[in-house]
Amino acid sequence: MADLSGQSDIIVVKIGSSTLVNAEGAVDRVFIADLCRQVVALRKLGKRVVVVSSGAAAAGMERLGFEKRPTDIPSLQACAACGQAALTEVYADVLRAEGIACGQVLLTRRDVVDREGYLNARNTLERLLELGVVPVVNENDTVSVAEFAFGDNDMLGAIVATLIGADLYIIMSDIDGFYTANPSTDPSARLIERVERIDADTLAMAGGAGSAVGTGGMLTKLRAARALLAAGIPTVICKGRQPDVLPDVVGGKQVGTRFEAPRGSAHESPRKLWIGLAEVPRGTITLDEGACAAVIKRGASILPVGVVATEGTYSVGDVVNVVSPEGTLIGRGTIRYSSDEMVRVRGLKLDVIARFMPEKEGQPAIHRDELLVL
Repeated sequence: MADLSGQSDIIVVKIGSSTLVNAEGAVDRVFIADLCRQVVALRKLGKRVVVVSSGAAAAGMERLGFEKRPTDIPSLQACAACGQAALTEVYADVLRAEGIACGQVLLTRRDVVDREGYLNARNTLERLLELGVVPVVNENDTVSVAEFAFGDNDMLGAIVATLIGADLYIIMSDIDGFYTANPSTDPSARLIERVERIDADTLAMAGGAGSAVGTGGMLTKLRAARALLAAGIPTVICKGRQPDVLPDVVGGKQVGTRFEAPRGSAHESPRKLWIGLAEVPRGTITLDEGACAAVIKRGASILPVGVVATEGTYSVGDVVNVVSPEGTLIGRGTIRYSSDEMVRVRGLKLDVIARFMPEKEGQPAIHRDELLVL
């Protein structure tokens, strides 16, 4: 194993369903045992580890006798209920043999969209780590609904990483890392070892759907990595079944693809990260090219004059997506106009708006202190 001394102290590890299950579609207990052995090795060197584990639905399918993933919500939630218990038992049994306690933490986005809930989740995770527990986190699929679902555990892992101020986020996947194209269909595809910025061209290289037992794909991993670039937390996407992959990554070996902003880059505040990652966007505003440049290059607030279109129904104080004319997501922020008001004021200068909406005098659409630029 690699020498891990002096490296990252808090590590969030996310394991996808496709990595957790074997060829028969059942939870691979041998793999989980080896994963826990790697976690124990990190723990012995003073590292604190949080495991974000997919696989509850897959484990439930096995326990309930489903041959393929159900498509109706009640059956999926039943699989998650049975599978979560089975999955946690496996982690707990292996870690207990090493004298380490395992704690189960189930979250929905509803738990973190509220600022108080977000802080409570952070306090719980921090206390578990202080007590020497390995938290095993998953989305609470038994009660989550579409509006408040994380959508995939790649983003859940990113939110957990920002919650606890992790030093490193590792996504254990069924692929070696991020390629210039899909390596299963393009023999010329090459592995990209380091990425410092994720833009529209980067996203265009990513494939779409994930595996038959998972919900994510490379695109979801890139979105999570892009968010953590803003947070200043490095992300590594690597093949989860590579021997001793966790010690190697934490020890600094070149494994998979590492996403890390250039040294000296500014990091966003915890509040901006909460706005951009935890909150559920209620709508979308589209900016013109000039406004995009001002936001991205100069860190400016968004003025109504730079807004060319608005979608969705939102109120003052809601979080909205901010997109370029091409539809590329460039950020999320807290809007200071309702959707009805934005229809009236988009494209107008502030002095014009003040004539018929004096209460909005000098008010930007989104202030830069409440905008996470992605």
